[in-house]
Amino acid sequence: MNTFGRVFRIAVFGESHGACAGVTIDGVPAGLELGLEAFLPDLERRKGGLQKGTTPRKEDDLPLFLSGLFNDYSTGAPLTILFENRNTRSGDYEKQRAIPRPGHADFVAHQKFGGFEDYRGSGHFSARLTVGIVAAGVVAKKLIAALLQQEIAIRASILEIGGEPDLDKGLDKAIAAKDTIGGIIECRCSGLPAGLGEPFWDSMESVLAHALFAIPAVKGVEFGAGFGAARMFGSEHNDSIEDASGKTRTNHAGGIVGGISNGNELVFRIAIKPTSSTPKEQESLNWETGQQEIFSVKGRHDLCVALRAPVIVEAMTAIALADLLLLTHRDRVAGTGLQGR
Repeated sequence: MNTFGRVFRIAVFGESHGACAGVTIDGVPAGLELGLEAFLPDLERRKGGLQKGTTPRKEDDLPLFLSGLFNDYSTGAPLTILFENRNTRSGDYEKQRAIPRPGHADFVAHQKFGGFEDYRGSGHFSARLTVGIVAAGVVAKKLIAALLQQEIAIRASILEIGGEPDLDKGLDKAIAAKDTIGGIIECRCSGLPAGLGEPFWDSMESVLAHALFAIPAVKGVEFGAGFGAARMFGSEHNDSIEDASGKTRTNHAGGIVGGISNGNELVFRIAIKPTSSTPKEQESLNWETGQQEIFSVKGRHDLCVALRAPVIVEAMTAIALADLLLLTHRDRVAGTGLQGR
């Protein structure tokens, strides 16, 4: 399905080379101030062509508000935001239709949808759809601030590219190899109260991981010490509680215990695979001839998709947290007290 959330519900739509991409958000209370200017900083961070290693494809990415917004305030109706696709080169994909690109959804989409899928630029499987996710993240952050009556800090950053903490060095490795490369992103969130998360299936890790794995190219998620915990003693991994607020001496749990936030900093990391579209020659099946062929992917692609991912990770985190907060604070959402926040 193309929806996420129980109360703060997100539905994404569109294709990479279709007329548009966008998002519909249900569960937005009336009275949230959501003028155009609130969306521009995060949308600008997501754009390609702004830094070394990103796709030269440039879209204006100006949000068009189709419903749910009036005089710059949410109305309480579903909020629909659309982004037009104006800078497409679909011919790049017509030429290689019969050869599914390794690492892409070409083959599985063809099997699932019987050849009716929009294959241009990966269609509905494209990271182009994350433009709507980033817009929804802006709304989610506004809602979180209104519910908690204070701002929280959600900040994602790139820890390494291709195993290199020096990001330029990691990119240069890929450039020298005439290939693409992956990276690791860390997200930290401070200011969250204790008590968020719904046992059993909607634990905070479960909800966050569900959202994060929906981001194209994410292949792993770990919280706190993550996989490192498997090499620790229990007495070493346990976080000693220091005071009545729940503050802990260490934070191996990453701010979550028993699937519930404990009031400490939320910390997690995600692994981003190398961009599947690489100029390096590869082999794949030609499903018309039944033979493997050598080919090279043409078109405009990111050298490293991790470069544009931090703002998307922040948005997904905010969306998941907003839904958990609404589950906890439904009594505070009646369309009052939110105006101007």
